Amino acid sequence: MQKWGESIFKPTIGQESLHQDSNDNGVRLVNFATSKILVVKSTMFPHRNIHKYTWTSPDGKTHNQIDHVLVDMRWHSSILDVRSFRGADCDTDHYLVIAKVRERLAVGKQAAQRFDRQRFNLRKLNEPEIREHYQNEITNRFAALENVNDEEDVNRTWEHIKENIQTSAKESLSLDKLNQNKPWFDEECLGFLDRRKRAKLQWI
Repeated sequence: MQKWGESIFKPTIGQESLHQDSNDNGVRLVNFATSKILVVKSTMFPHRNIHKYTWTSPDGKTHNQIDHVLVDMRWHSSILDVRSFRGADCDTDHYLVIAKVRERLAVGKQAAQRFDRQRFNLRKLNEPEIREHYQNEITNRFAALENVNDEEDVNRTWEHIKENIQTSAKESLSLDKLNQNKPWFDEECLGFLDRRKRAKLQWI
């Protein structure tokens, strides 16, 4: 049995562990974290004991903190808080452990362009009148490009072609509406979940 508060465990663990004594499994956890340059963030935030323990024995007399959150030491400041929630229904004798994470996500230029891209309702091309209208639009606009100078920059020429295609589509086709998926989680599911949560709270 070793003390979690011993200096040999620093800075892998913090001062806010539920217990000071550690068994063999606890020592193995610390050794693993140390070998991988990880920190046990669930021992670094001050909370009441009921928000620290993650498991309760069936007789309700023994509480322990055996579920932890480990993170690379380089990113340890991204974890803002770690605590357990006794009232969450996880269908297990362990309590839900939640970590509050702060992270900056960068959206690439190509991804941003993909989000802004318009989608046309191409199904309308199956209608003869719409198809003929689109063909006339695209033919008239491309006729103006026949006199383009061969020495003109290829990128600029491509921009003209793309603009003509998009303009013709706007004139002939409407934008395609994204399909709204029917939600799978309905009121009946919510009712069952509420009943299950009340039973769990009563057991606690």
